[in-house]
Amino acid sequence: MGGWLFYDYLCTAMMNFTPIFRRALRTVVPLSEMTGESTRRLQERQWEWLVLNGRKTLFGEKHGISDIRTYDDFTRNVPVVEYPAIRDMVMRMVDGEKDILWPGATRRFAQSSGTSDGKSKYIPLTADSLSRCHYRGSSYVVAHYMNLYPQSRIFSGKGLILGGSYGNALHLKPGVKVGDLSAHLIDGINPVVNLFRVPSKKTALLENWEEKLPRLVSESMAADVTNLSGVPSWFLTVIKEVIRMAGCDTIHDVWPNLEVFFHGGISFGPYRREYERLTDSKRMRYLETYNASEGFFAVQTTRDPSEGMELLMDLGTFYEFVPLDELDDPHPRALRAWEVTPGEIYALAITSCNGLWRYLPGDTVKILSMYPLRIAIAGRTRHYINAFGEELMVFNADEAIKRATEKCGCHVANYTACPVFAEGGHRGRHQWLIEFSTPPADMDEFAAELDKALTEENSDYQAKRSGNIFLDPLSITVAQQGLFDDWLASTGKLGGQRKVPRLSNNRAIMDAMLKMNK
Repeated sequence: MGGWLFYDYLCTAMMNFTPIFRRALRTVVPLSEMTGESTRRLQERQWEWLVLNGRKTLFGEKHGISDIRTYDDFTRNVPVVEYPAIRDMVMRMVDGEKDILWPGATRRFAQSSGTSDGKSKYIPLTADSLSRCHYRGSSYVVAHYMNLYPQSRIFSGKGLILGGSYGNALHLKPGVKVGDLSAHLIDGINPVVNLFRVPSKKTALLENWEEKLPRLVSESMAADVTNLSGVPSWFLTVIKEVIRMAGCDTIHDVWPNLEVFFHGGISFGPYRREYERLTDSKRMRYLETYNASEGFFAVQTTRDPSEGMELLMDLGTFYEFVPLDELDDPHPRALRAWEVTPGEIYALAITSCNGLWRYLPGDTVKILSMYPLRIAIAGRTRHYINAFGEELMVFNADEAIKRATEKCGCHVANYTACPVFAEGGHRGRHQWLIEFSTPPADMDEFAAELDKALTEENSDYQAKRSGNIFLDPLSITVAQQGLFDDWLASTGKLGGQRKVPRLSNNRAIMDAMLKMNK
């Protein structure tokens, strides 16, 4: 009886935690809002602190960081790089060497998507990056949400956090962990937070998804879930399974107090209609975050998602923005946060307390406003189609998919696209492999609507499609149910933050998936 009384007491106490957390987090929002007015001051402060720490490292010795006094010195001494340029140093850190890219030893590494040479990336997660960036960024998310919705009761129940695992093929020294970013964040979280989240840590970190999914569903169904955190595509699978097991119509029939989905990793646009179908739209809210393996960079701070995300200036990261037409230059020009132009798209470069120096994570961002500096993720620097001069970006494709599904009353679960090159008297075209959760009544109509939407979203695509002179209409191949998950599993990359590239400029991924599409 004593145990049940304690449990009842704990539940009652949790009902009263939301006002307490609201007061505790209230100071976070003004600090973040200051970044719009004080971008330069805050960013210069981050830069000075980073350079000071860089002097204590092997990287600092190699690039003369001790001699750096100005930003111009910095750009002369430190090159803009992608992962292959630092791989050897990172692997020395994985092997236990100290003071390589950042002072001290690093014990955690986030395994991220592979590079163009097919090898995985291992992003250092230093103690500074976890405390100053990732965990602090998470508090910003909650603070902004509670500022936007003062009547929120998210702490009256639990958060369902969909995480990955530590599965990898490396032989690691004792104490070193490599795996998904979400696995590290769950594993290293303050134990008090576990009172407010499901599933259990043991379940959350399981590697085998065939075992993990039913356990995750079972544990979460029994909880009073008020908020979700994760990647939209993966959460759809979980939500649908919970609804199926409960024999209900919507997820609010299972979790009546569910109020918000903190989402990131991929664009939410193509999934919005499906989420609206599975939830009570009057009660459900969505807040976008930009929490990458390389750092927590931005969060939606307004109720309107079209206004983008506010770049977080004081989390141990110094931002630079590289014009897209200079990406292949060995010494590209870079702009600081207060030097960018609204409406332009840039490749993001970061210098951060995880030991990444003028590093290109691979994301492109569109500048939506300056004060505060708000961005939208435009796509990946290498995930695009430009086989015919069309320069199709992921954000063009996401918006076109959204418009076509709304027009045809269907739902897309996943997609990828690539070029089909001209041969045999035929012009080139784009081939789309799409997994539908609700297929269109007329596939030809859907293809035409998608093609039309792409021409309206991208003027270069429109020019190449004009009159069917340079580019034929796109074609659609319907993917069998679960194909995207099956392909990821076959590559060893099935997990909470793993995903198939939306766009590819070659056919390697498409051809591999087509072989599995029965």
